[in-house]
Amino acid sequence: MGQRRDAQRPGEPEAGGTGAGYSGGERPSGPVPEGRERAGGRLPGDPVPDPGLGNAAPPTSAEPVARRISSARRFLRALPALLVAAGIVYDLLTPSQFTAAPFFTAAPLVAAPLFSLRGTVLTGLAALAAVLSVHLELGIVLRVDAITELVTVATVTVLAVLINILVRRSDERLASAREIAEAAQRAVLPRPEERIGGLEVAARYEAAQADAFIGGDLYAVQDSPYGVRLVVGDVRGKGMGAVTAVAVVIGAFREAAEHESTLEAVAQRLERALAREGTRRDGLDAFEGFTTAVLAEVAHGDGVVRLLNRGHPPPLLLHADGTLRTLEAPEPALPLGMGELGTWPDRATVVAFRAGATLLLYTDGLSEARDPQGRFYDPAERLAGRAFRDPDALLSALIKDVHRHTGDGTTDDLALLAVRRS
Repeated sequence: MGQRRDAQRPGEPEAGGTGAGYSGGERPSGPVPEGRERAGGRLPGDPVPDPGLGNAAPPTSAEPVARRISSARRFLRALPALLVAAGIVYDLLTPSQFTAAPFFTAAPLVAAPLFSLRGTVLTGLAALAAVLSVHLELGIVLRVDAITELVTVATVTVLAVLINILVRRSDERLASAREIAEAAQRAVLPRPEERIGGLEVAARYEAAQADAFIGGDLYAVQDSPYGVRLVVGDVRGKGMGAVTAVAVVIGAFREAAEHESTLEAVAQRLERALAREGTRRDGLDAFEGFTTAVLAEVAHGDGVVRLLNRGHPPPLLLHADGTLRTLEAPEPALPLGMGELGTWPDRATVVAFRAGATLLLYTDGLSEARDPQGRFYDPAERLAGRAFRDPDALLSALIKDVHRHTGDGTTDDLALLAVRRS
């Protein structure tokens, strides 16, 4: 890990608002807390950075897992034919009182969820043809047990066809639901343009719930007369209630970002919007609904970013030389939607944002991701000393790294937003 630098970066402006807090420039007296600013360097065991591209991803355990899954799928698709062949061999090599009916009946049942309707019918017909051929070969076609076996295979084939039809209809409904979810995500959380107001922009969203496209995390970018304004937040709770709150926050943010002259006023607009939304919610959410959020404003051409943190994980500022800085809030603040518990004025912090630097905002789905041993993912440690071609490359590498850390076992939604001053 690189050495910490305790000196102020040359040319950084003083903190805005109250002037307190090290996020603006001048640091408080006393030792600097671990991890707030990290110089270029690598963690022990990290690969050598590829300048401008970020570290090359090491081989992951996902590749052999994918190969095993692919092999299992091929085996399952071949299994009906193998069962029919095994049934023929079993009937021909065993005494007549033994029956291979379990092999022949299993073949169409295995084919039902895997094959098309035509493939399932053909598998059933193949099983029937195999039973009849074996009985003819053994000369037992008219025996009662032989006829019973033939009827059993025919009955199971009909059931397999019905199962196949039901599975296909369920798949169609699931595909329709996925299309609706994708449309909802594009409407509520549209992917921002790659360049907004002179900034390079990238965003990612991953829902923890399987087959879900949107949850309680949010991001938005809005160009305004006052600069490019950003928000990343995390709504308490899950399900449709959280999605509704996400829509409320983003709608209020876009309106406020266009008309409010200060970041503090934008935060108050979001506070009021969530308070109105809370009166329409039932149960626990009506009393404990809140949203952690970081608001940011990159003014046009003045080389600084203003930050306002309402109980959210601190953003990271990555410089082109690999130096990383954690932008802690100088004063703690309650999340949005909890204004009735205490009132105090919001104060934005001003931080230097030079050309080539990248601002990373994220939700706790990143910082609270755990590995199998229960260790949290530390984005500041993982990114210290690394260089990336652009914000999109940064987020791609970050997503891959957190999946390696958790073994693809994430349990919370994850939203990432990165902007770089060109």
